Amino acid sequence: MSRFDLIAFDGDDTLWHNERSYRDGRERFRAVLAAAGVVRSEEEIEERVNATELHNIRYYGYGVSSFVLSLIETAIELTDGRISGAELRESDRAGEGDAHRARGAVPGSARAVTALAPSHRLLLITKGDLLHQTSKVDRSGLRSSFHAIEVVSHKTREVYEEILARHGVAARRFLMVGNSPRSDILPVLQAGGWAVYVPAELSWAHEHAEVPESARERFFEIASLKELPRLVSTITGEEIGPPA
Repeated sequence: MSRFDLIAFDGDDTLWHNERSYRDGRERFRAVLAAAGVVRSEEEIEERVNATELHNIRYYGYGVSSFVLSLIETAIELTDGRISGAELRESDRAGEGDAHRARGAVPGSARAVTALAPSHRLLLITKGDLLHQTSKVDRSGLRSSFHAIEVVSHKTREVYEEILARHGVAARRFLMVGNSPRSDILPVLQAGGWAVYVPAELSWAHEHAEVPESARERFFEIASLKELPRLVSTITGEEIGPPA
């Protein structure tokens, strides 16, 4: 029997590119502010947007809606409320348009998923807006490989434990694969599960965190998802076949 009853993947910046869309949205937002007469450095604007995002995440979670709201709030604050409705609409478009733009799959993601699907029950656990995330799954062409899709507003130990209880899986027989130490790795290790960290090309600084030494035996890092089937085979002692 496989050591893992369930293997889960993160979506954004693990299976498909995402952070570059938000960075493009921020760049367009700075252009909107400049057109509105805001004379601030890129660093200051980034700090203000980040602070507003972190505040809003507590109430609205992750995703496009929270991001767009943060841009609008920042625009109002930096103009002391003088920004016009038309300019606010441009701020909305700066965040929403780029964040919804398809950016393509991360290299090796489809092969990793389809190689593991025949022998393991796979789950997608991703943060964000329900419609936005499910549309990404559909565009990826991987929906049929997953047993279920879980779209959550936050990824905490408690959230993972609720998901595992719902699917009848013990934490010690669960493996999570993702690019965010804060969201995909630490909470799973805290719950008693296993985790594989796959660094993303781009990542938000808020998602960085250190893995404690006490959990290192259940933690692995690989350079690319192309290495995942072989790693799972090594851990479980099972032969993983070629992609389906």
